[in-house]
Amino acid sequence: MRRRVPNTVLVAGEKIARYGFGEGHPFGPDRHDVFMRELRAEELENSLLRAEVRTASREEIEAFHTPAYVSLVEDRSLHGQGFLDAGDTPAFRGVYEAAANVVGASLVATQAIMEGRAKRGFVPIAGLHHASRSHAAGFCVFNDAGVVAEMLRRRWGLKRIAYVDIDAHHGDGVFYAFEDDPDLIFADIHEDGRYLYPGTGAAEERGRGAAHGTKLNIPLLPDSGDEAFWPAWERVEAFLEAKKPEFIILQCGADSLEGDPITHLRFSEEAHAYAAARLAHLADRICDGRVLGLGGGGYNRRNLARAWSRVVRSFVET
Repeated sequence: MRRRVPNTVLVAGEKIARYGFGEGHPFGPDRHDVFMRELRAEELENSLLRAEVRTASREEIEAFHTPAYVSLVEDRSLHGQGFLDAGDTPAFRGVYEAAANVVGASLVATQAIMEGRAKRGFVPIAGLHHASRSHAAGFCVFNDAGVVAEMLRRRWGLKRIAYVDIDAHHGDGVFYAFEDDPDLIFADIHEDGRYLYPGTGAAEERGRGAAHGTKLNIPLLPDSGDEAFWPAWERVEAFLEAKKPEFIILQCGADSLEGDPITHLRFSEEAHAYAAARLAHLADRICDGRVLGLGGGGYNRRNLARAWSRVVRSFVET
């Protein structure tokens, strides 16, 4: 039997595994290896194209972030003391390099897709969607999804980028950075901000000015499960179909699964598998198959391992 040529690139390794805030922290450095063990157990690793992590340049990071903020991270990375925001995201020695590696990994996957070496990509420790252009937030130092969106325009000349987020937390760092940008298509299913950090993402938040109507926020009540996900996803898919993006970024945080220690949604891993498969089918029709999956949140280790592996399987088999 002829071996199937990989259609999905995986960018993983020790350089992004370093991104974490210590043993015992919800966003600990063990998350990477938990996922990789599950990937091997599912016999998926040999179905993937592998690519090495590289460190993003300062110029690339500043495609999204302000120079002053990048300098702040660089400075606090040297001594590893204090916070990079109001108190959620602690500095640690080497945090600049670790965060720059996450951005670099996402750009490596993007480049493989744009050069036609793969149709899809997946980066497990990525999707740091709370970081704004000028500060860290919610365990997120550099917003790799934001950098990818900006670089797709600058380096590859794309215009309409879709960002889709099924993490339990609203992707506020992406949303507000592009709130007035009509060509950044944004769709986010998340736990209602009245009950969960960061407190944003109301259904009425649909974009500003010329961008009004290019953003879709779908907040769900705590304890919502797959029965709430399916109709929400139908809305996302119809929204994307109408907008015809040229590239799709999927932030597939696993903290929306039942049993996460810091959130209250109750999705099963089937939600993540379905979302990834449907996006792959949609991308094949409208944007040459181009989908980049970013791991995002997820603090129950078994949940993240299973959900992300199901995303990868959907990419490989679709």
